[in-house]
Amino acid sequence: GSLANGDKCQTKARRKKRKRVRRSCSAAIMADPRKEGFLTYAYILLYIALSSGQIFFNKWVLSSKEINFPYPLGLTLLHMVFSSVLCFALTKVFKVLKVEEGMTLEIYTTSVIPIGAMFAMTLWLGNTAYLYISVAFAQMLKAIMPVAVFVLGVAAGLEVNSCRMFLIMSVISFGVLVASYGEININWIGVVYQMGGVVGEALRLIFMEIFVKRKGLKLNPISVMYYVSPCRHVYCFLFQRSTLVDYSDHNFIAIVLCSAICLFIPWIFLERPRMVEQGTWEFQPVILMLNSLCTFALNLSVFLVISHTSALTIRVAGVVKDWVVVLLSALLFADTKLTIINLFGYGIAIAGVAAYNNHKLKKETSRDTSKDAQAHEAESIPLTTSSTSES
Repeated sequence: GSLANGDKCQTKARRKKRKRVRRSCSAAIMADPRKEGFLTYAYILLYIALSSGQIFFNKWVLSSKEINFPYPLGLTLLHMVFSSVLCFALTKVFKVLKVEEGMTLEIYTTSVIPIGAMFAMTLWLGNTAYLYISVAFAQMLKAIMPVAVFVLGVAAGLEVNSCRMFLIMSVISFGVLVASYGEININWIGVVYQMGGVVGEALRLIFMEIFVKRKGLKLNPISVMYYVSPCRHVYCFLFQRSTLVDYSDHNFIAIVLCSAICLFIPWIFLERPRMVEQGTWEFQPVILMLNSLCTFALNLSVFLVISHTSALTIRVAGVVKDWVVVLLSALLFADTKLTIINLFGYGIAIAGVAAYNNHKLKKETSRDTSKDAQAHEAESIPLTTSSTSES
């Protein structure tokens, strides 16, 4: 009887606590809804502006007619190093941002490193594609992303094939084919690079689902940059070896090497010899630093949008951003020539992407609802047990 009464009191206390939290959150939102709405729209516009601007900035830097830095691997390596150093400074030196806890050596070696490698490959191949195809056409090819994610998800056992999903994938594929057919200056080397970047991004998302979400670890973009950062390992090795994860010397060296070789080793063999031999490019450190800073700001904006909005919002913002990039690139770059067939095919693909996002959102909502129902049933079990024991 005493145990049953104790369970009943604990359950009531938990319910009262949740109600107080809900009331306080509702009061905070209702206190100034205009400010909350303004911040939400500001974060979304910031994300769209930075994401579009970063694509244009990269094209401008890589173009032989502009900055003439035709080394996408080196540019991507610079982005990752700059973001890692700045993220480390903000999280450990100035302590402005917080990094998600719960990282272990096993999770790092089996999860973060593969995800970081796929992320590096996506950026490298995507930036390389800008040397061969226009920004608008590259963006149209990216619309095939849900198809790649779904196919790999089915292969990994994460997705279940159905008539609805087959129809959505067919619509997206047909739209991308029509857009490609309407491309005037198509370059198949650039298409291969762009599709390689799409596959890399799809693998990164699959790895996130398999290695991170299933292990209960939540990683925002800032946390990912922090854990991939070589500076983080130097900091742990020098100052926190006794209080953090028990890294042995060999494990530490292996992790640092794995983090570095994702881009550094390919850069040494693929681009460094050309940079030394040709010497036709002009190194402009200010522009390259601004380009790297824009990359970090983009990751930060993604973190802000995810933190203050929903999954549907970030997906809708991504679709808007895609159209902004396609239309503005025709005005900014001479190599971009849009046709009616281009836009018609891309419109079909975007309609398929919207249907895919809506399907995924409904699936996630139903999953969250079932989890809440299970949690509610688990909390109601002590009450049933107590009433039985009392009788």
